[in-house]
Amino acid sequence: MNDFTLTLLKWFEENGRALPWRATRDPYAIWLSEIILQQTRIQQGWEYWERFMRRWPSVEQLAAATEDEVLREWQGLGYYSRARNLHHAARQIVALGHFPDTLEEIKALKGVGDYTAAAIGSIAFGIPAAVVDGNVYRVLARHFGIETPINTTEGKKEFTTLAQSLLPEREASAFNQAMMDFGAIQCTPQSPRCLLCPLAESCEALRTSRVGQLPVKLKTLKIRERHLKYLYVRCQGMTAIHRRGAGDIWQGLWEPLLIEDGDLPDWEGKLTVLAQGVKHVLTHQVLLADFYLLETSSRPVLPEGYIWVAEQALGDYGVPRLVELLLEAVAAL
Repeated sequence: MNDFTLTLLKWFEENGRALPWRATRDPYAIWLSEIILQQTRIQQGWEYWERFMRRWPSVEQLAAATEDEVLREWQGLGYYSRARNLHHAARQIVALGHFPDTLEEIKALKGVGDYTAAAIGSIAFGIPAAVVDGNVYRVLARHFGIETPINTTEGKKEFTTLAQSLLPEREASAFNQAMMDFGAIQCTPQSPRCLLCPLAESCEALRTSRVGQLPVKLKTLKIRERHLKYLYVRCQGMTAIHRRGAGDIWQGLWEPLLIEDGDLPDWEGKLTVLAQGVKHVLTHQVLLADFYLLETSSRPVLPEGYIWVAEQALGDYGVPRLVELLLEAVAAL
């Protein structure tokens, strides 16, 4: 075993994070944690993992749930395609008759890519597959002084090959978790703890004063700005909502009347401005939303797809965080 791997495993033994999904070999619990943590900080994801495990302690129970129930439980985590994929994959597993225990079978699950498959496979089944995520890119790029951009085909191949070469076959689980934790605790994006790092003497970035420059990432992301108007229509204890369709953000979630880049309808009733310019940032988009409340005694004619529901029943419908803010503004009146 090479010096890098030995040092990393020793560090992990002394400094690894105590997380509840690490106290089990149940592949369902491990898979659930990996899906939740794909785009989520540990602190927030922990709460949701416990919530899901309490409500659906087995994959069979999760598979038997409705998509609406899963989306409602996921509410607030964002990236809702993960919830839909989670539900779909649960049904795949039940149809298979057991939790898949090979890398190829795990990758076949909806929403599972190379990283997630390697994490589940190594932790749950001891499969010797190296994980490569943002933490791993950072640790390897700095320690070995690699300047190949991490968001290129060449970079992904180079870092995956290197990570795999460092992985001890019989300790795949510990190594992968050590790499995750080392990047999250020691070799952090900002202000890494270089002076107290057990790998400091062999770190190429530290030796050449390039810690702040590595890893290299090409700037390719274009941010789109969208202007939304949400109109909460209140009519005799009822309100109108519709489910968002495919091909855009928040598929499957519910929202009140939405007008994008247009004017509010000229309907009878009392119109109240609740908030303007509410900013909501997504990965590729920045949303700027205005919130309105229309109180009317007669139901206006709504676009196709909208339904009327009792206001007190809104909690049964999964909504995105931006709509949560609107509902909070309505409730505060």
